[in-house]
Amino acid sequence: MTSVDEAGAATPSAECAHSDHQHGYIHRKDEYLKRLRRIEGQARGLQRMVEDEKYCIDILTQVSAMTKALQAVSLGLLEEHLSHCVVAAARTGGREADEKIREATEAIARLVRS
Repeated sequence: MTSVDEAGAATPSAECAHSDHQHGYIHRKDEYLKRLRRIEGQARGLQRMVEDEKYCIDILTQVSAMTKALQAVSLGLLEEHLSHCVVAAARTGGREADEKIREATEAIARLVRS
């Protein structure tokens, strides 16, 4: 669960460090679902473009747009994870904090490679 500070920003709760909690992105779940559905539509559009044998550059332009949309979702989720789950675990300290930092580092590495 999250609370809201005096500036209106979401702040993580201690629950964020546990597997039975609400994830940091939950307050933006509908936004993420809307974006992912839009990306799903883009993927179907790309399939149709290939089926219809559209111009290569037009397909590549749409692939680029879809890639940017996925990257935006990824970066948003990463920011949510860092500001909620990792911060909460860091406040707790110990092995759990080390694990959350390792997870975040690995996620960043995967995003950089993609």
